[in-house]
Amino acid sequence: MAVLLHPAPSVYQPRPAGLPGLSSPEAARRLAEVGPNAIVHEAARSRWVILRSQFASALVLLMLLAAGVSFFLGEGLDGAAILLVILVNAAIGYYMEVQAQVSMAALQQLALVPARVIRDGLLTPINAEAVVPGDVLFLEAGDLVPADATLLDAAQLLVNESALTGESLPAEKQPAPLPPGLPLAEQINAVFKGTSIVKGNAHALVTATGMRTELGRIAHLVQTAEQAATPLEEKLAVFTRTLIKVAVGLVVVVFAAGLLNGQPWLEMLETSIALAVAAVPEGLPIVATLALAQGMLRMARHRVVVKKLAAVETLGGTSIICTDKTGTLTENRITVTGLITPVREVTAASLPALAESPTPDLTVALRATVLCNTATVDFASTELSETGDPLETGLLRFAHAGGADVAALRATFPKLAEEPFSSETKLMATLHAGAEATPSTVYAKGAAEELLPRCTALLQATGRAVLDETTRGQWLQRADALAATGLRVLGVAYKETTGPDPELLRELVFVGLFTMLDPPRPDVAPAVAEAQSAGIRVVMITGDHPAAARNIAQRLGILSGDAGPGSVLVGRDMAAYEQLDAAARQRWAATRVFARVSPQQKLDLIRVLQDAGEVVGMTGDGVNDAPALKQADIGIAMGLRGTQVAQEVADMVLQDDAFPSIVLAIRQGRTIFENIRKFVMYLLSCNLSELLVIGAASVMNLHFQLVPLQILFINLVTDVLPALALGVTPGSVTIMQQRPRPSAEALLTRSHWQRLLVYAGIIGLTSLGAVLISHFALHRGEQWNPALCNNILFLALVLGQLTHVFNLGTPGLSPARNEVVRNPYAWYAIGLCLLLVLGVYSFPLTRQALDLYPLSGWDGLLAGSAGLLVLVFGQLYHYWFFPAVVEPSGPPAQPPAPPWPAASP
Repeated sequence: MAVLLHPAPSVYQPRPAGLPGLSSPEAARRLAEVGPNAIVHEAARSRWVILRSQFASALVLLMLLAAGVSFFLGEGLDGAAILLVILVNAAIGYYMEVQAQVSMAALQQLALVPARVIRDGLLTPINAEAVVPGDVLFLEAGDLVPADATLLDAAQLLVNESALTGESLPAEKQPAPLPPGLPLAEQINAVFKGTSIVKGNAHALVTATGMRTELGRIAHLVQTAEQAATPLEEKLAVFTRTLIKVAVGLVVVVFAAGLLNGQPWLEMLETSIALAVAAVPEGLPIVATLALAQGMLRMARHRVVVKKLAAVETLGGTSIICTDKTGTLTENRITVTGLITPVREVTAASLPALAESPTPDLTVALRATVLCNTATVDFASTELSETGDPLETGLLRFAHAGGADVAALRATFPKLAEEPFSSETKLMATLHAGAEATPSTVYAKGAAEELLPRCTALLQATGRAVLDETTRGQWLQRADALAATGLRVLGVAYKETTGPDPELLRELVFVGLFTMLDPPRPDVAPAVAEAQSAGIRVVMITGDHPAAARNIAQRLGILSGDAGPGSVLVGRDMAAYEQLDAAARQRWAATRVFARVSPQQKLDLIRVLQDAGEVVGMTGDGVNDAPALKQADIGIAMGLRGTQVAQEVADMVLQDDAFPSIVLAIRQGRTIFENIRKFVMYLLSCNLSELLVIGAASVMNLHFQLVPLQILFINLVTDVLPALALGVTPGSVTIMQQRPRPSAEALLTRSHWQRLLVYAGIIGLTSLGAVLISHFALHRGEQWNPALCNNILFLALVLGQLTHVFNLGTPGLSPARNEVVRNPYAWYAIGLCLLLVLGVYSFPLTRQALDLYPLSGWDGLLAGSAGLLVLVFGQLYHYWFFPAVVEPSGPPAQPPAPPWPAASP
């Protein structure tokens, strides 16, 4: 039912003059006086708290224990060095956590909510934080209410106030005088910050902003909950705790073996504690958080705003993308190509000539496009600025080309009532006052199959004629035929009324069909092909005509060129979720194109796909899409045409509304997760190799060990710097040829553990082999020299772990295409590490601190060869046990597109 825009004695009374709103200087003065319109949340952790937290871990206590043991043994230099390592580790952790905090703050700035206010007499989009008391808001379906406000006018306004009242049903709102002191839920003439517009539109006068709003008062009383850990952070926390237990167990074995072989117990205790510290990547959770946050910023530079850290992890496992058509797959630059009425067919080219002597059918059709329309186009501007839905702005441009004066028509025939467009009815209608003594008129537009059944007559050259079932069927068939060519089809109708008529959409007079062109984006077909090569199914969900949807899907490669009408599932043929049998579920899961679906059916489809084990990404823009966006594993809202409600519940916002941005985000999500895996595998394989070497030396009673300071140097230099470089590795060239990662898959699978153990064995055996070859070959017959063995082992481990960085690339990929080889930061890290090692050997003080001395030429060559063999054996392992990867030769080709048919003159 239509609702009046203003309470008035007569439904035909025109609305009052436009509201001027505040002037810009006055708004600026009020903003300076009352402050930003923002809810003050719990402050982020201070820098001091972050720094203090770096010393509050069990691993730091272990290192302090090692330092204490060193001082107790009289090794003051070792103890001081261990304390220095603690400080350096704390500095690195502090820096990474602060960077993650800065990154998240930058992302929050990208996600600020917009608002529309009347400033200086013009409807102006602004940041919601700039709204001040006295502003006049314009609100419509999908908007978040930015401040508390009193209604000035309203049309069918329904508001979701569940965030404040707990009431799940939308509240009806209308301007009305009310006594003061009513409960919030009974204030039907007001809207409140944090609620959302479900239906209709309104103007409202802002009465309170920021912490003075009802939401702000509640915020004073509520303790802000801590941010929940992401699934990846939880996996890493469990993973780290498990590693600590395993490391402690191995260290106990090493300690016991050393004692049994006659090693001094205090020395073995110090070595064991150092090994325990080295074995666990204590900075892993922070590095992972930083990698996620930095990945979100990289996506933001591509106009993809990811709002939640957990969404980055989920992106990598997305197996289905459910996307709407208009604006995401198509350009959303709608051009009206023609008008077909019972009298004539009009093209855009023939329109100006016909407009010189318009017939009644053309006059009514053009008037309907102007009046039953909420968009605006500034035809006086050379830039032709447009505001509103692209379909409606396209209609206004067509009407203007036909000689219609948009501003004059809207002033002459003011709007009295409105039936806003609904995704359920796919119709819109408005009631307008007549000029002078003429009757009021209803104008309607919408989907042909919904509009024609509500028409009882059609407008012909001789006047109105009865619309019988045969003629109605012929027009429906014509609409289907036009849609099958890929054109969008919109029906228009009208009726005159002389009395109150709350039912606008009945007994209408059919005027004709508009045909419109919204071509596919040229970059979508390659993106669809890339998604499909990555094992991701692309599903189109649209409210458009089934034939038009099939045509676009074929052009983009979502459907094959020979797909018939049965390849599209239409909303009228879809049962409710609770009534679906196994066969229906299978058909839904196998279908690639859904047309004329309702928001509830979108939600049902997401559930069916999730029941089948799929990880679903869902795009949406309207307020009715919010439930489906929230249900999806990744809710993707449109930034240009999306409503604020959709953007609020979504996990990700596309600022350019482009489908390729979704594929780019999935690529980034996969890359980030794989980089974290590389980071973990590198650290664990290096640390485990140290445990294996020292454990083997203790068991074999070889009487040489790495001293604690050497272990800590390796841990700080050859572990941390290359590992951080691995965290920013560019994605593999084959990352979008892999199947989606299951959501329940562990951080390291069995295959990763197997590779990790092989890598650790290679590093450990080559290093230990260098020691044994030096003694039994280069120094054959000489007495066992623990100091020489220690030096060779140290250098072999350092060089082996540095060359091992390149083993972390995708197995089976040629070295030239290896993503780690292509990562400049890996080369920088290795170069810096080599300079640091050279510096250690160059200064007597550092050599003495680390118990090192320059090796002979042959011993140095032996240690260097052992380090190089780590890379050689690692690549041979890849060659023997991993098949060669077929690398993509170039971007996928776009399928050929048939020419668009031109409307007949």
